[in-house]
Amino acid sequence: MPEEREIRLKRLRFRSHHMGTAENDALFGGFADARLAGLSDDQMDRFEDLLAENDSDLYDWISGLKEPPENRKTDVLQMILDFKCCL
Repeated sequence: MPEEREIRLKRLRFRSHHMGTAENDALFGGFADARLAGLSDDQMDRFEDLLAENDSDLYDWISGLKEPPENRKTDVLQMILDFKCCL
């Protein structure tokens, strides 16, 4: 694995486990541990974009309390939703 990708994976894993709420830390951190290495570079970009969103918005989208905006309805968000269902 190229060193740049490995560093990016470590950085994204860390951010996924330290998002702000225990619920998001568990879900996004668990997803990162299980699936992050298998994402393409473009998918990692979309995952990183999600991590930049407000923590409470992410929780609302993942829990189904609110519909995510169209620009966030991506394959990566769907992967996270599918992962949540398997927990």
